Amino acid sequence: MPLAHPSGHAQVDFGEAIGVIGGVRQKIHFFCMDLPQSDTPFVKAYPAETTEAFLDGHVSAFAFFGGVPLSVLYDNTTLAVAKICGDGRRERTRAFTELQSHYLFQDRFGRPGKGNDKGKVEGLVKYARSNFLTPIPQAASFDDLNAMLEERCRQRRGERAGRHGETIGERLVADLEAFGDLPAVPLEPSEKRAARVSSTALVRYRGNDYSVPTAYGFRDVVVKGFVDEVVILCAGEAIARHRRCYGTGTFVFEPLHYLALIETKPNALDQAAALKDWDLPEAFQHLRHLLEARMGNRGRREFIQVLRLMEAIPMEMVASAVSEAIRLGVIGFDAVKQIALARVERPARLDLTAYPHLPKMDVRMTAAADYAVLVPGTTA
Repeated sequence: MPLAHPSGHAQVDFGEAIGVIGGVRQKIHFFCMDLPQSDTPFVKAYPAETTEAFLDGHVSAFAFFGGVPLSVLYDNTTLAVAKICGDGRRERTRAFTELQSHYLFQDRFGRPGKGNDKGKVEGLVKYARSNFLTPIPQAASFDDLNAMLEERCRQRRGERAGRHGETIGERLVADLEAFGDLPAVPLEPSEKRAARVSSTALVRYRGNDYSVPTAYGFRDVVVKGFVDEVVILCAGEAIARHRRCYGTGTFVFEPLHYLALIETKPNALDQAAALKDWDLPEAFQHLRHLLEARMGNRGRREFIQVLRLMEAIPMEMVASAVSEAIRLGVIGFDAVKQIALARVERPARLDLTAYPHLPKMDVRMTAAADYAVLVPGTTA
């Protein structure tokens, strides 16, 4: 049946392909939004087809087009539909309701199992797989891959689709004129879940455990799962941020979260799982040997105190302070702390190139004869 597509409407679906990301061959899930009237595409790849990817795809697509479609047509994905009632009415998921309430577009759903109800975006999935993701793409990261996909979508605007005499970009004008305005602030594309911190300061999210500072043990928290980050909040305050893990059964530690506890139990320094794979500069290990050789167990405790400086000061600055303390022969926590604080608090040097109107000074060594001008009756 020939179909007519009015301006300002969109269709959404996910597709799958194979790619090599960071040297690892893996399955790619790519989000597609198609504007049927103009055939304008938007494609973005993700490690998995998840709620946060679904939300991020919409937020990125709306930003890419510079507006919000009047309506979006979906299949009955569980990312958007929690339940199909007997009368055909859909109960939306909480995340999808939040998305729709933020951007104020109408949702439409195809019949279950009838992909032809949204044939345009089905065609985009096949087109993107054959033209954007073939041959198998290789990228250092998903960010690099998505930069390539966005550029290909922009290039597509200069092409013609079907029997249309105008380019896709020329036909896009009518879609954009019908679009609604973007909200002042984009939606935060995250899945939110309530959780509880375990006795070992870990919070479970999607089959993986993420650490928080030990002071928050047994507390109730909220986990925000983003595409590339997991943020854990307690009483509205972010207490931990981790890179998102898409494996299962993985422990994701931040060593700094456990140092306060290890300071009270210094013998656990070499057995703590959180510190096992901590890649510290060589200077730290050198400092530890010197401290323990001079002070024994007290030296180990001071070394832990040095590590805790990184709770407030960047690792690079603390490592530099450690190296300087070793060079000066001042081996101890107080010395490292003072050197690090001096570098943090030291004001930036004034760049005189930004003040060309100031006269240049000629500074020379003082000679005794220069003081002759101060004696009455003498000349220099």
